[in-house]
Amino acid sequence: MNDDNNNNHEDTQKWILDSDVIDVMVDVPIIDGGGGNKKGSFKTRDDQRRHGVSRPAGMRLGRRQSKAERGFKSLKFLDRSVTGKEVDAWRAIENRFQRYAIDHRLPRDKFGVCIGMGGDSKDFAGELFDTLMRRRRLCLGGGITLEELQGFWEDVTSQDMDFRLQIFFEMCDKNGDGKLSESEVKEVIILSASANKLGNLKSQAGYYASMIMEELDPDHLGYIELSQLETLLREVMVFDQDNSKIMGKKTCSLTRAMIPKRYRTPVSRVISRTVELIHDNWKRIWVIVAWLAINVLLFFWKFNEYKKHKGFKIMGNCLCVAKGGAETTKFNMALILVPVCRSTLTSLRSTFLSRIIPFDDNINFHKVIAIGIVIGTFLHVFMHITCDFPRIIGCPREKFMLLLGPNFNYHQPSYQELARSIAGVSGVLMLIIMGISYVLASHQFRRNVIKLPSPLHHLAGFNAFWYSHHLLIVAYVLFIIHGYYLFLVTQWYLKSTWMYLAIPMSLYASERLLASVNELKHNVDIIKAVIYTGNVLALYLTRPQVFRYKSGMYLFIKCPDISNFEWHPFTITSAPGDDYLSCHIRTLGDWTAELHNRFAKVCEMERAQARKGSLVRMETTAYAGDSYSQLRYPRIVIKGPYGAPAQDYKKYDILFLIGLGIGATPMISIIKDVLNTIKPIDHYSDSVHKHSLDSSRRGPERTYFYWITREQGSFEWFKGVMNDISEYDHDHVIEMHNYLTSVYEEGDVRSALITLVQKLQHARNGVDVLSESRIRTHFARPNWRKVFAELASNHMASRIGVFYCGSATLTQTLRKLCQEFSSSSTTRFHFHKENF
Repeated sequence: MNDDNNNNHEDTQKWILDSDVIDVMVDVPIIDGGGGNKKGSFKTRDDQRRHGVSRPAGMRLGRRQSKAERGFKSLKFLDRSVTGKEVDAWRAIENRFQRYAIDHRLPRDKFGVCIGMGGDSKDFAGELFDTLMRRRRLCLGGGITLEELQGFWEDVTSQDMDFRLQIFFEMCDKNGDGKLSESEVKEVIILSASANKLGNLKSQAGYYASMIMEELDPDHLGYIELSQLETLLREVMVFDQDNSKIMGKKTCSLTRAMIPKRYRTPVSRVISRTVELIHDNWKRIWVIVAWLAINVLLFFWKFNEYKKHKGFKIMGNCLCVAKGGAETTKFNMALILVPVCRSTLTSLRSTFLSRIIPFDDNINFHKVIAIGIVIGTFLHVFMHITCDFPRIIGCPREKFMLLLGPNFNYHQPSYQELARSIAGVSGVLMLIIMGISYVLASHQFRRNVIKLPSPLHHLAGFNAFWYSHHLLIVAYVLFIIHGYYLFLVTQWYLKSTWMYLAIPMSLYASERLLASVNELKHNVDIIKAVIYTGNVLALYLTRPQVFRYKSGMYLFIKCPDISNFEWHPFTITSAPGDDYLSCHIRTLGDWTAELHNRFAKVCEMERAQARKGSLVRMETTAYAGDSYSQLRYPRIVIKGPYGAPAQDYKKYDILFLIGLGIGATPMISIIKDVLNTIKPIDHYSDSVHKHSLDSSRRGPERTYFYWITREQGSFEWFKGVMNDISEYDHDHVIEMHNYLTSVYEEGDVRSALITLVQKLQHARNGVDVLSESRIRTHFARPNWRKVFAELASNHMASRIGVFYCGSATLTQTLRKLCQEFSSSSTTRFHFHKENF
């Protein structure tokens, strides 16, 4: 993604510098090769070179390219970011030819994979193959040689814009009559939809083909010609290209102008960026420094204390290191419970402590403390079993009885006796449980990255993480026992393990008890359940009166019909002003799959009522007081709400929301909350009216929402919200950008007709063909650097809250861009990542 961004940035720079481009035109006789020219065909310079045509003297003409011609250069058959540079690309194609060729000839079905179009474009590549075969008058059977493949590759990568357009037209014009009929347009739309994984568009290809014919065939002749198709494609592509170039030039120049002096030399830049880094992360830094300082102080305090102990004369510094590690482990075993006391942290978020403590990083701090426990435990165990125990066993009896006899009842133990003692057995069992919990909580196991063979596959996934973590209750009991039955400490008030754990364990236990009580208060009924394409289950629940939350918060859901113990976190997608609760659950594991299946059994299949092209979904509605409907559903229990980074969105001047796939859920709640302050009051209940008055339109001046998904069906999840934005947001407070990554970027020949259909449909009906909402959908992925540059130039001296929810692959990219543009402009970007 960074490479794409850099390429786009470089292109922007090039367009700014190269404002005048000269294209050399050659006036030469057209060689037809024996056949008559069909209408609209012409030869290019590549053809001239292949046919040995020389350039006559005195017939060289030059012309300045128009904006349309420069913009139309974006029509391409291959994605250079995938295939690479020309030399490298052809080398890779040669290697693939050797792999796929049969008897030194490449078959038709391997052509797309060989030249780098990918397996999804197999049918599209097959039609392109047939077109290139017809152009070169080659036999369609038996495949092509490497030399012929090179000729094909030169054709599709030609720099001549007219030549590429001609290939595309001939690809559509299968019968070769120089005209495109409606059936031919429909077939190309079907191929494009298949290559871009747009099943819904594919089913409506006939409707969109007729729409293109109405636009390009006003005289109802039943066909369109090359010049007509070229004109419309140029208009569609140049509009986007021209706007992007102008905006790129504007943002680039403004961003450069905003660079302060302290960032213009290498030394000052390093110093300033270090200062900025400290400024952006000072909360995390002071917490980590304080935590490390406490651990170091505890370690050396206990180390020095045991230097005065009688056992030091037998075990030496090994005893001091072991006891120092044990002391830090006691502290960390107590502290690790605090970051998971969610109710307490949610309450503290609203206090002044949120100004100095990074509550958003509670899970990350939980993991850091776990590492501290591992280090302290390792020091304690390693020193005992490799140093302390051997020295106790090998100590002369007289010396042992004199120094440690009372601690061991005047019996010098063997290694086996030390291991079989209460302290030894409890320590071993505790190590086993903690080791299992630590391993199964790692990313590879919790996220099911590791694929284990059956039946070991149950050890990976959220369920294994959840159950193993609850085994730690036993580990804490063993920890208290282990800390009480010490050999070297006899007085109870000197056995400090229980002292460390008393308050944190009481706090955690009270939270769990309170959650159990709230299960009775938070009794919910299911209003509606909808199953969307993409394995997403949307639940609409009645809202308990005592359930108060902010946008961006999440709750835990339990389904007793599946398990009486498992709770799973999900973001609340309804707004605080709504009189219901909603959440969208994507099938990602065993539990969510079972929940999806149980609701699917009680949902009835029906078509969405709206209009053509609506997606099939499973939906059922329960009415208030209908006990029979509730009995059909699996029982749902909730607890919460709990705080999340997005809940503090109102403290920023500008909002920049980014959601990947189902990661849009916390952002949708914020969007709904903003919409509630925009919509007319008579559209809402009194509760919403009260919420709107309380909000008093406070908060961000502008909201940008970027939603990136790879499935067309995902847009069905929040189509109502997108339509509400278009209907009520007359002042453009919310700017929403949908990106469908399964579609090739605008300018790719595989998405050319889809771009055309999209523009025509949106201009005619105001509805996007991909999302079926009033929000237009972009293709491929956003150019994040360009997006940040535009925000920095449009909102100078503003505080922009960047909230991201999605896979970790994009986290570092966004975080670095926030730091970069915060240091190189007057705009401050504050990055927040959702964690559960």
